[in-house]
Amino acid sequence: MLFAQDMIFRIPALLLAITVHEYAHGKMADRLGDPTARYAGRLTLNPLAHLDPLGLLMLWLFRFGWAKPVPINPFHFRNRRQGLVLVSLAGPAANIVTAFIVMLLLKLWPGTGFITQQILSLAFIYNLYLAVFNLIPVPPLDGSKILQGILPGPQAYAYSQLETYGPIILLVLIYFGVVGRILYPLVNMLAWILETLGHWLVFGIIYRFLFRFW
Repeated sequence: MLFAQDMIFRIPALLLAITVHEYAHGKMADRLGDPTARYAGRLTLNPLAHLDPLGLLMLWLFRFGWAKPVPINPFHFRNRRQGLVLVSLAGPAANIVTAFIVMLLLKLWPGTGFITQQILSLAFIYNLYLAVFNLIPVPPLDGSKILQGILPGPQAYAYSQLETYGPIILLVLIYFGVVGRILYPLVNMLAWILETLGHWLVFGIIYRFLFRFW
């Protein structure tokens, strides 16, 4: 029963994070001239369009899941390397922006109901974790595509040869706790930065509101 109640909060928060992430990839690709995601019906914030059956099952059983990757055809980009970097950055960037908006909602409306607060709090954390996790430069994560896009040609080609073994390398790093040791401090630092920015933004809004009426 407790597990089911826990999922009431976790599932909406996770769906928000993965939906925003995949939508941002497709939207950026579309803006750069690649209509593949649009033709596939993936330029939507409807979570059903992005759900992966196995990822959803893993989410229910192990509290960790994933969405279907948005299809991208980089040959539509004017600059293929630059396009891949921008599309790869779009997902984590969208998660960070979403986390910031969610945090502002929690600060500006602290009196929301218990369920809403729980979902928003988890959405803040999940968006940060998804952003930072995907920036790890190990295939098939976004960070590997970003690194490959900024490396010089020969080094980028050599690095691309890791794609076959990337998922295995990633699983090994997760199993031995390497990813966790990287993830936790970076997420905490990013959360502190966003909360500091949010604090000053909210303070500025309140100050301007009061100043107007004094």
